[in-house]
Amino acid sequence: MSLQAVGAAVLTNVPMQGSMVMPMLRYHAGTGALTVTVDPAVPALTPLLVSHPGDRFDPADPWYDCLDPSCQGQAFSRRYGFVMDTSTDPLPAGVAIWLRKLDSTAGLDVYRYRGMGTKVWEPIFGTAGSTNALRWDGLMFHPAFTAAALEGTHRATFDAFLMDETSGQPLPGGNTGPFVFNFTVISDGRPALKIRPSVTVSWALSATNYVLESAATLPSASWTTVTNTPVVLEGENAVVLDPGKAAEYLRLRQLP
Repeated sequence: MSLQAVGAAVLTNVPMQGSMVMPMLRYHAGTGALTVTVDPAVPALTPLLVSHPGDRFDPADPWYDCLDPSCQGQAFSRRYGFVMDTSTDPLPAGVAIWLRKLDSTAGLDVYRYRGMGTKVWEPIFGTAGSTNALRWDGLMFHPAFTAAALEGTHRATFDAFLMDETSGQPLPGGNTGPFVFNFTVISDGRPALKIRPSVTVSWALSATNYVLESAATLPSASWTTVTNTPVVLEGENAVVLDPGKAAEYLRLRQLP
C-alpha cells in the first residue's frame, strides 16, 4: 500500500508554470521580411516540489523521469510560446517558417510537449543529440524548457527564417536575426552534496579498548588524543582526518 500526502494529486499534464510569454512572428509580403517581437518577461524554471508541493506526475507519462521529484526533479517552464502576429501577411505558397536554436547555456534542455491524446515529450533544439532547427506550422507552439533545480539563470538564443520548400534553401532577407529567451531558476531546496579530500585511519572493530593519539615528532613524550569521533566504515572503526593538517604520527593506546 502506498501513502500520499493529504491533498496530493497525480498530475496528468505538465503545468505551464505561469502566464504565457509569446514571441510573435510576422511576415511582411511587401519586403519578404520576417520579424519577431519578444515579450521582455523572464519566466522562472520551477520544480514541481515548489509549484505543486506534494503532487506527483503519473509514472506512465513520458516526462515522468525528467520532472517528477522522485526522479530527476528538474525545474521547468512552458510559458514561452511561438505564435504568429495577428497582423501578419500570409506566407507565399511553397514557403515555410523554420525555428532554430543558435546557442544556450549548458544544462538547458528543450522538449516538444503534447499533453492530450498520444502524449509527447520529445527532445528538440539540440537536446539529447536532436537537430537544432525544426519546421513550424504557424500554430501556437509552447515547448518545455528544463534545467536542474539549482538557483541561477539560463538563456537560449533563437532565430526564425523563411525556407523555400522546393529548393530547400533559406530565402534571402527572410531571417528575424537572433532573439533571446531568458530564465531564472528556482531551487527545490534540497541540500547540495559536497566532495572533500580526506585521510581515513581505521582499525579492527574488535579493538574496543583503544584510543587514537597523535604526536608531531618521534620519539615523543607528548601524545594527544585525537578528538574526531570514530565511525564504522566498511566494517572497521575509522576516524576521518583533515589532509591539510601538518604531518603527524598516529598510534593506538590501550586504555587501562
